[in-house]
Amino acid sequence: MNLLDTLQITASGLTAQRLRLQTVASNMANARTTRTEEGGPYKKQTPVLEAVRDDPFGTDLDRAMARVEVMGVVESDDPPVMVHDPGHPDADADGYVAYPNVNILEEMVDLMTTARTYEANANVIDVTDTMVNTALEIGR
Repeated sequence: MNLLDTLQITASGLTAQRLRLQTVASNMANARTTRTEEGGPYKKQTPVLEAVRDDPFGTDLDRAMARVEVMGVVESDDPPVMVHDPGHPDADADGYVAYPNVNILEEMVDLMTTARTYEANANVIDVTDTMVNTALEIGR
C-alpha cells in the first residue's frame, strides 16, 4: 500500500459521502411533498454503497483495504404516512393526505453521521499531505 492508494480510497469515500449528503438533503427538502411527477407523494431515497477490494491477492493489509463505490440510489418501499387533513388539495375522498415516508429526525441523524464521515475522510487527506511534505523535506 502506498500514499496514492490511500488518496484513491479516501477520494472514493468522499464521493460516496457527498452523494449521501445530497440524498439526505433531497429527502429533507421533500419531506412534505405530496405530489410528484410520477404521481403520489415523494419516496425516501437511499444510496447503495459497496466496498470494493482492490487487491485480493496482496498482503493482509492490501486485502483489507477497499474503496467505496456507489451502486445506485433506491426508493423506499415503505408506505406513505396517511394524515387526516380534509382541507388539503391532495386529500382523498375520506380526507386523508399521503405524505412522504421521510422521518426528519432520522434524516438529521444521518446528516450528522455523514458529515462526520466526510470530515474524517478529509482529515485523512490532510494527514497524507502532511506526510508527503514531511518526507520531501527530509529528502532535501
